[in-house]
Amino acid sequence: MTIALTIPAIRTRIKGAPLGWVTSGLFLACFAPVIYGLIVAWLTIPDAAHGILIAPVAVWLAWKSGVIADSQPARWAGAIIILVAVVASLFGRVAGVETIPRAALFMALVGLTLWFVGWRQVMAWWLPFLLFALTIPLPESIIASMTLPLQEIAAKMGAAMLSWRHIPVLLSGNVIRLPGHTLFVSEACSGLRSLTALLSMAILVGALFLKYPLSRILMVALAVGLAIFVNGIRIFMTGFLVFFVDPKLGEGFMHLTEGYLLFLISLSILALLTWLFLRVEGRFGGKANA
Repeated sequence: MTIALTIPAIRTRIKGAPLGWVTSGLFLACFAPVIYGLIVAWLTIPDAAHGILIAPVAVWLAWKSGVIADSQPARWAGAIIILVAVVASLFGRVAGVETIPRAALFMALVGLTLWFVGWRQVMAWWLPFLLFALTIPLPESIIASMTLPLQEIAAKMGAAMLSWRHIPVLLSGNVIRLPGHTLFVSEACSGLRSLTALLSMAILVGALFLKYPLSRILMVALAVGLAIFVNGIRIFMTGFLVFFVDPKLGEGFMHLTEGYLLFLISLSILALLTWLFLRVEGRFGGKANA
């Protein structure tokens, strides 16, 4: 909730305004290329595509919550964090490691918040900061280490479901062999994209609608499990359609459409879970108040 600024708070902000504007100008001069590169990454990297939606939501949440009236700027802490962020950004750009400048951008935003409105405001904006952190693309090494296990899980789940439907299956790593057909669970089919998107949505809806920390933690855990399970169903559906209908259904536009459809179903299930959690919280919360 936005609280009107008091006269002392306004004086404090005006007093530090000149140096604050200089700090903001230096921030933009240093991080403008990083911001541009991050937007390009959201638009071009499939695993980071959720950022183009989540980042504006984070900004809107920060704007809506407003500024705490009696918050005190933490000049020294803000200045130190901004300085470290600038040095890290320059080092990352020179070294050619894109993740470092992007993480430094996050640090600099925290530092600017400390500079202008202090620690209480950083704590009040925990959700926007967390959502923005989730939009930063992961390093390739981490993506690779996560992709292979997810591919194996999806292949095992898909093969098990196909076998349950009495379809002859031979699983070899990420390769599912059917009579006359071979399915390869590629990196794009690992489910990492839907996992990151559903994880961000679970954190968002949990923070906005659920009251208790336990409910929010369970929501995030269920979102992770849901993403993995639905991706296994996607592999099963692909094998089922390839075996019984047409091998062309396992590639191209139809395969892509199938992925989007299952992701929409995942979002619907996430909305249903949110509704169930709200019902449970309302029932047990009412008993606790009674």
